[in-house]
Amino acid sequence: MPMMEILDFKQIIGHNYGDFVNTRKRYRVCKGSRGSKKSKTTALDMIRKLKKYPESNGLCVRRYGNTLRDSVYSDLKWAIHKLKMDDEFDCTVSPMQIVHKYTGQKILFRGLDDGLKITSISVDYGVLCWVWIEEAYEISNEDDFNKLDMSIRGEVPDGYFKQITLTFNPWSATSWLKARFFDEYDEDTFVKTTTWECNEWLDEADRNIFLKMKEKNPRRYRIEGEGEWGIAEGLIYPNHRVEDFDVNVIRQIPGIKSAFNLDFGFTDPNAFVCELVDNTNMKIYIFDEWYKTGVTNKVIAAAIKEKGYGGQRIVCDNAEPKSIAELQEEGIKAEPSRKGKDSVNHGIQLIQNYEIIIHPRCVEFRKEIDNYCWSKDKDGKPTDKPDHEFSHGMDSMRYGVSKILMPDTFSFD
Repeated sequence: MPMMEILDFKQIIGHNYGDFVNTRKRYRVCKGSRGSKKSKTTALDMIRKLKKYPESNGLCVRRYGNTLRDSVYSDLKWAIHKLKMDDEFDCTVSPMQIVHKYTGQKILFRGLDDGLKITSISVDYGVLCWVWIEEAYEISNEDDFNKLDMSIRGEVPDGYFKQITLTFNPWSATSWLKARFFDEYDEDTFVKTTTWECNEWLDEADRNIFLKMKEKNPRRYRIEGEGEWGIAEGLIYPNHRVEDFDVNVIRQIPGIKSAFNLDFGFTDPNAFVCELVDNTNMKIYIFDEWYKTGVTNKVIAAAIKEKGYGGQRIVCDNAEPKSIAELQEEGIKAEPSRKGKDSVNHGIQLIQNYEIIIHPRCVEFRKEIDNYCWSKDKDGKPTDKPDHEFSHGMDSMRYGVSKILMPDTFSFD
């Protein structure tokens, strides 16, 4: 059965991505701001390529498989509908795949946390040509990318080509993505930076979000508005790294102590962070997180219970006694953090003595710690006060770790 004619792709895709969709280089790398339509464009282009190359198949990848459904899978379903091709595809979640009804072409979905399924990927019909790695910044280990890259091999029909697309927000200039793809020219690599200003689909309310961010939060705007690398001058916690550790193994270390803590927000995110503190070896392990904006304390309590920490002592921002009381009413063992005018700097100084090891699942915490810096005065000189930007998870960690490292009789007053 013949496929329906696709709509005018140039009209559907809009402006500013012509070079992106037309390049045939093996690596197609796009960093950009939020709202720059890089993900939606990539989804549209993958469906377009399946139609143009009827023996091709696609693969979508993220660091963790459980994040695929609400991101790339959802975007591809949106793209199919946008291109008026709903009758041509079957979209299922068990197994998660998208299949072309008439050709048998597939789009598969995998998480890098299942290494065996990634390295042994294969298709029933045709060849695997198109790979899309969404939120590539979450992949902290370049070797994980290399293993995936090496698995995309084999001959393709005449006129076909293979392409690996990486899309992400550039949270830190220390990322391997910058050194690998942006710092040196490579004839096999196409790179692009996009911003919200190239997205004609945004309405006035969407655009105002970025304009306000530019005015009030310039450091965050550099990354989320301009699509530029996060450059952290005066980093507060430089001694940190990402490592895929086994939490249960770390828990067996003699003398290890756990901490669960919460920084309240609403417009800013609520930041719930979990740590294990190894005081003997001077290490802090960040093993879980939950960030959410615009939610009530009842929702926060439910999330803490759902994650399995409902019976733990939760150290919270002492400036929110009403919120702490509401969490207690929901059965959460919430208590205030330490008070005192010197508590912030003292807590930071304590934590600076430790190496901070972050589990890869804690992506929001990693974004923050990569950008958590001392604020600057009007002359651009660093002060002894932390910048409010990227501070929510950092404050949360400080609440819990300070409780562990200082005796209950300690006072800042």
